[in-house]
Amino acid sequence: MILTLTPNTGIDHTVQIPSFQLNNTIRATDSAWGMGGKATDVSWILGKLGVPTRALGFAAGPNGLRMEKMLREREVEPDFVQVDGETRLNSIIVVPGQGQSTITSSSLSVSREHLADFTVRFQNALEDASCVVMGGSLPRGAPIEFYGDAIAQAHASRVPVIFDSSGPALVAGVKSHPDLIKPNLPELGDLLGFVPTSQDEVRQAARKLHEEFGANVIVTLGAEGAIAVLEEASYFIHSISIPVVSSAGAGDGVLAGMALAYLRQEPLENGLRYGFALAGASLRTLATADFPIEEYQALLPRICIEPF
Repeated sequence: MILTLTPNTGIDHTVQIPSFQLNNTIRATDSAWGMGGKATDVSWILGKLGVPTRALGFAAGPNGLRMEKMLREREVEPDFVQVDGETRLNSIIVVPGQGQSTITSSSLSVSREHLADFTVRFQNALEDASCVVMGGSLPRGAPIEFYGDAIAQAHASRVPVIFDSSGPALVAGVKSHPDLIKPNLPELGDLLGFVPTSQDEVRQAARKLHEEFGANVIVTLGAEGAIAVLEEASYFIHSISIPVVSSAGAGDGVLAGMALAYLRQEPLENGLRYGFALAGASLRTLATADFPIEEYQALLPRICIEPF
C-alpha cells in the first residue's frame, strides 16, 4: 500500500471565468471540485487508477469531512487526526488564454496531543507501506522538524519516502535524507540559495543535491520539461504539447507516478514515464489533480525520456 502524508489538508474549488474585473459580478463558465493537499492529491490520483492508498495527516471541520468523503468515493482510506480550525478551501481562478491564480489561507491548528496521535497512527500505517509520499505546507502548531521526524520514522521501518515541500519546511526536511525530492525552480532556489538559469546549471544543482542528501532528484521546469538525477542515471524529460485547462495538481501526478514505481519495485525511469503522463493528463481537466484515464493511457507512449 502507498501512504500519503499531508499535514495541511485542503480541497480546491476551481472556477473558469472569461475575464476578471474588480467591483463586478463575474459569471463562471465552468467550475469543478478537486483535492487540494499536495500529498493527498497523490492518493486522489492513485485511487482513480485503482491503486490501494491510505491518506494520513490532519483535517478539521466541514471541509475536512467533505475531503474524506471525496477520498472514500475513490476507495482511498482516510486516516486523519481531527484537529482544531478548518481544512483549507482553496479557490482557483482560471482565465483561459491568460493564466490562473490560487487564493488560499491557513486554517488548521495542531496541538501536542494531535502530533502524538499522528505519530502512533503513522507508525501503525508503516507496517503495510511500500512507500510514503509526504509534502505541502505545515499548519499552525506543527514544528519545523515535522517532516524530518516523519522521514526518520519511515526509514526506521525501511519504507522509502518521496518528499515535496517548499521554503523552510523543505530545507529542514531534506536533511533527513528522503529517497526522492521533486523541487521546481523556486524550490530549488530554496535549497541552493539561488535559482539556476540554464538547464546545465539545473543538472549540476540536482547532482549536488543527490550527492549531499542521497536523494533522487527531479527538477520540474514547466513547459521546458524536467531534469532527473536518479541512482541509476540522469535523464532529461522532454515536454509535450498539451492544451492546458488548469495546471493545478499537475506536479502531484509526477509524485504519483514515482510512487507507482516504488510500489511495483520497478526502475525509477518507469516512474518518470507514469508520472509525466499523469501530469500531462491532469492539465486537461479543470478539477485539481483529476484526469481522464484514457488521456493518461494515450500519453504514456509519448513521454520522451533521454539519458544524459
